[in-house]
Formats: sequence, structure tokens, C-alpha cells
Amino acid sequence: MNIFEQTLSDSGQVLKRLSPEILQINIGKLCNLTCLHCHVNAGPKRKEIITKETIDKILDWLEKTDIKTVDLTGGTPEMVPDFQYMIERIRGFKKWRDIITRLNATIINEPGYEWIPEFHKKHKIIIIASMPCYSPDNVNEQRGEGVFDSSIKAFQRLNSLGYAQEPDLKMHFVYNPNGAFLPPSQAALTIDYKKAMKDHFGILFNDLYCITNMPISRFASYLKRNGELEKYYDLLVQSFNPNTVSSLMCTNTINVSWLGEVFDCDFNQMLKLGLEDLDSSYENKSLYLWNIDLQKWTDIAIRTAKHCFGCTAGSGSSCGGEVV
Repeated sequence: MNIFEQTLSDSGQVLKRLSPEILQINIGKLCNLTCLHCHVNAGPKRKEIITKETIDKILDWLEKTDIKTVDLTGGTPEMVPDFQYMIERIRGFKKWRDIITRLNATIINEPGYEWIPEFHKKHKIIIIASMPCYSPDNVNEQRGEGVFDSSIKAFQRLNSLGYAQEPDLKMHFVYNPNGAFLPPSQAALTIDYKKAMKDHFGILFNDLYCITNMPISRFASYLKRNGELEKYYDLLVQSFNPNTVSSLMCTNTINVSWLGEVFDCDFNQMLKLGLEDLDSSYENKSLYLWNIDLQKWTDIAIRTAKHCFGCTAGSGSSCGGEVV
């Protein structure tokens, strides 16, 4: 029993898997930025991206299910060559699926990606975009020089097409702390963000999601270099909130890698904490999405480790922000 499982037990909480409502697919580590807080270690030189063959296997499986939401993450999903093909296949399903893309807005301003705003509008893609602060210094420190101005330009373009104004064109922002501390109140910060973005830049957005930085990959390396890794872990452990457990994203989400492997969340995926294969005939013991029987899915235990305190600290953290 690891320290997180022990804490769950001591607090009388049970982490139970529910019927999946979200299929989250990490379609690749390729990205035009190299952000400080990135748990994926994404960047311009990464080669790990989903193939068309894997897309077809995933979507063939998905189409037969009642899963309502497809959440595409990366990297920058739009940089994957078959991104448009993937979206068009999903839009060809008989049953409507909400499609989320975790957009790195700066990609819109890169040569060859000018198609993104109109394409997303056409297919009513829900945009969730990183905007760690409404002041340029903090954003550029975390995501790179010039990222703030480029993001502002991209959001203004999306607004001009109706995003955050028309009911079927949602655009949400993500706040990540710029260091080894927990996010502030999501409700209070949303008010500040909306006022600042509108007053200074004329930008509108729907919701703000506050997400705790995970001590994984690049952010863990940053903390270790600054002698803050163990201190940050202590903060997460001491901030454990039992009321977050029932709403954690691992309870209703299936996370899939660019290879089709199944995980409980994107953080577990980056740590290679996979699930035991239900069919022992697979040599590498990976469980692939197209081999999942949803009738048995809820019987598989959720795999946890110390980093899970990041999702249960304070008001909790998920891909949709606070959980309590």
C-alpha cells in the first residue's frame, strides 16, 4: 500500500471507478513550446505522435460506445498531421460527441496552421487553452518569451469568430501556478481574469480552470534543481482533502496514449503506470483501448502513487479545474 492509498484508507475514502464519460487521448508530445510546468515534457523535437492506423482503431472502438466526450491533449494536438482527419471521422459518427482540444493558442500564429480557428469553429470544437496569468511577465516566464502577446492575438482571432460568445463555441482558459504552490480560489481568480482580459485586451472566455502543477517530468526537474521537490510533495500531502476523492477525473475518464495504451490519467501515462493487461497473451503487458470490455472496466482498480496528492490537494484538481 503506497502513501496515497494509506491516506485514502485512513480517511475512510474509496477511489471507485465509474462508467466512463470521457475518452482523453494524448495524441503526441510534439509542441512548438517548451513550457516550464509541462508534465509531458513536450517540445518541438519530440517524435511521439499518433498514427492514422491507431486513430482508426481508437475511433472504431469509440463509435460503439456511449462515451460522450473526446478530450484531445498533447503536446499541441493540432500539430499532429492526422488531427483534421481524426476530427472529421468523429463528426461522421451517428451519435454526437463533444470534442475538446487542449489548444496551445500560439500555434494559430505559426506558418501552416492558419486553418485552426475556422476549422475549430466549423466542427464546434471546445477549446481549453493555457493562460497562466493575465500579465505578460508571468506567462513568458512559464511558457517562453513572446508567448503572452502571441496568445492574446490568437484569442482575439477566436473571439472574432464567435468563440466565448456563441453558445456552441466554448473557450475556456487554464491557470497553472508559476511555482511550487497551490492554485488560489478558482471562483475569485475567474472574476479577476475576466475583468483584466476584457478591460485590457477585449478578450472574452467562458470558464477558468485552476489546475495544480504535477511534480512530473519537466516541472519535477525544475523543482529538483531548485531544491524544492520534497518541500512541494510535503505541501501536496499536507493539503490532502478527502472531499475531492469522489470527483477525481480518474473515476470517469479513460486516458489513452498515442500508441493506444490505456491509463488512469495523463499523469500516470507520463510515469508509465499502466494497467495490467486483461489478456496475458500480450507480450508487453500493455492494455490497449480496442481490447477493453466496458462491462469489466469498473472492476479494474485505479492505479495510484504519491503524485495523486496533486489532484486531492486543497480544492482538488482535474482537467476541468477545481473538483470541490
